Amino acid sequence: MPVEVKNVVKKYGSQRALDDVSFDIAEGQVLGFLGPNGAGKTTMMRIITGIIPADEGSVSVNGVDVMEDSIRVREKTGYLPENNPLYPDMYVKEYLRFVAGMYRMGDRSRRVKELIDMTGLGNEQNKKIGALSKGYRQRVGLAQALANDPEVLILDEPTGGLDPNQIVEIRSLIAETGREKTVMLSTHIMQEVEAICDRIIIIKEGRIVANDTRENISALSGMKKQSVMVEFDRDVNPDDLNRIPGAGKAVKAEGNRWMIESVDDKDIRAGIFDFAVRNGITVLSLQREEKNLESIFRELTG
Repeated sequence: MPVEVKNVVKKYGSQRALDDVSFDIAEGQVLGFLGPNGAGKTTMMRIITGIIPADEGSVSVNGVDVMEDSIRVREKTGYLPENNPLYPDMYVKEYLRFVAGMYRMGDRSRRVKELIDMTGLGNEQNKKIGALSKGYRQRVGLAQALANDPEVLILDEPTGGLDPNQIVEIRSLIAETGREKTVMLSTHIMQEVEAICDRIIIIKEGRIVANDTRENISALSGMKKQSVMVEFDRDVNPDDLNRIPGAGKAVKAEGNRWMIESVDDKDIRAGIFDFAVRNGITVLSLQREEKNLESIFRELTG
């Protein structure tokens, strides 16, 4: 197994940043690692890459224990931190050659050319890093993470702060990379996870609250409730809506539009129509809201 995390605990004073965390990542899998700010995502990534130690538990990368041999682990992993630390006064090509040199790669010129071609930096390779747009700086950061041709790639918020076009470009680059490597991706962009991740872990206050495929996470406790957005031709009493068979919470959106949640997985749309007919109310529109990853994330993390 490329990555195995067993019962990891990390403390900062009396606070447990990670509390008995266990999971693994299969070969060739792209894992989305999600959680609110301060949930422990970056701490977990730093432990996997050997930057900081765990207080309890164990982590191995391709069978190598991070605590026993962090140098070998770093040889097998590539890491793009959230703040993407680069040398702004170095030229792109110069910087990538410097990174390749740190890994003691033989033909550095060939590897630098491969990285530039792989990350689409051809037109920017002779510019100073400080003169690049944020999108291209992220490409440089991704290129350095790939410099040693790692078996496991760890990416912490790789598209943070980018504009929509840059996000699409970096996302495509990550998806292409994920065809050949095991990838762990932390992000707050749910569409990104739905587009490129095979599996999802959601962490809250240092503990895993979900670990499964996107489809199976949708079936977790509380996810079976249905939500219906309905618009009437006039205002209605919320107490009357709550009396619709199978209906639970009714929340007014705007105008005469209401979001009505079911108490279980039963379809309440027929009951809403019956309510309208009995009271002489016209239904202008009615649509069942599909649960997306963003709503699931909010429900699981509170």
